[in-house]
Amino acid sequence: MTTPDHPSPRSRSSGPAPSTPGPSPSTPSTPSPPSLTRSPFDSDTFTSATFVTVGHGPVLALAAVWLLTRVGMLALLTADSLGIGGVGHEVQLLYRYWYGLFAEGTFPPSDPAWQYPPGAGLVIMAPGLLTPWLDYTQAFVVLTLVADAAITLGLALADRSRLTHGAWYWVCALPLLLHLPLARYDVMATALAVLALLLFKLRSPAGHRLGGALAGLGAMVKVWPALALIGTPRGRTTREAWTAAAATAATLLVVLALCFSDALGFLRGQGARGIQIESLGGTALGLARAAGLWPGTTEIRFGAYEYVGPYVSTLGHLLLLLAVAAALWLVLWRLRATRWSEATPFDAALAAVLLFTVTSRVISPQYMIWLLGLAAVCLTSRRTVMRPVALLLLPAAALSALAYPVLYAEVVLGTPPGLTVMVLRNGLLLAAAALAAHRLWKATVAPVRE
Repeated sequence: MTTPDHPSPRSRSSGPAPSTPGPSPSTPSTPSPPSLTRSPFDSDTFTSATFVTVGHGPVLALAAVWLLTRVGMLALLTADSLGIGGVGHEVQLLYRYWYGLFAEGTFPPSDPAWQYPPGAGLVIMAPGLLTPWLDYTQAFVVLTLVADAAITLGLALADRSRLTHGAWYWVCALPLLLHLPLARYDVMATALAVLALLLFKLRSPAGHRLGGALAGLGAMVKVWPALALIGTPRGRTTREAWTAAAATAATLLVVLALCFSDALGFLRGQGARGIQIESLGGTALGLARAAGLWPGTTEIRFGAYEYVGPYVSTLGHLLLLLAVAAALWLVLWRLRATRWSEATPFDAALAAVLLFTVTSRVISPQYMIWLLGLAAVCLTSRRTVMRPVALLLLPAAALSALAYPVLYAEVVLGTPPGLTVMVLRNGLLLAAAALAAHRLWKATVAPVRE
């Protein structure tokens, strides 16, 4: 009889064995015990408890955990007093202020905090659909939870035969960021990227076009969802997905430019951004300042704390060069890749976003939402090579919440506890990026050893 650890080719293609397998031919009078699913992460890396597959038990368990964790996140947001507090102020003050400007037909004019492509305006305006019944902040949180639930449902359906490593990862990992995800619009952007990738898994022209359209819409909301397209298989899939993405993005841009003034105003502030204290470059400057090697200070610029002082501009240019190098590496990977599996688009998207994250001048804590969502998509496929990367992102997410909001004052001041948290978090992200690039290349480009 085949054991669960070594499934037969038949079981791999048709899903797990029934929960109450029939009696063995050698022992007809002795019923076999109910079979168990694998770990939620289905690898040697992840060894959490198994779940008994009886009826709808796993579905109810996933829904119950989602509900309990999201209630806890809502409770934290309602109090909003953890660490420095004020996590919800971005919605209550900034997003609501922008919403008023959109109602007047304009994007935020000359606002240094507006750093987003014009599609983000749709997300900021969306809570207005519910304001007859809820205030703006309540409506925003409700829509965030809807996007969160859509991600969970999509992940569960993508791997429903095993109910589902990716869905469990997302449901359990997002609360590591505490209540921050409910007060940022990154969950909505992540939903667009996650659903786009899952549609590519359908292997149908309609799915490819719809996935491309969602990726194009996501690119107009937060730019990075365009990287969901980096790993689409060459040929018809790429043509269909990329054409739909370009058409969707161009159409949306034209409509917003015609309906609102200053739709491209966000571009003016991009080149002037400095080194945010939570980026890898910021960590290097913080360590240099603590050692007495650099005399700079921190200052609020573009809605975030940045380092100001000598060599900041030089370091910013260096990070930009590293981002260009990451882009060239991704182009080289796509040209050299010869082996594609169903997981390659997922793995490539996660590797790409990680590379651009670690080379960015800004690494806000909500960036972890993107990475957790893409890691969850990878875990819906047995063919993924990103399981160790997904594992590294879990402590990185917890450390991100420790850095903001819990110890953010320490991070700003550059005290030993603040620097320690940032070194550990950014070290994990750097390791995850390097490992993701290595494993992607090895799985798709490097020759297979006989």
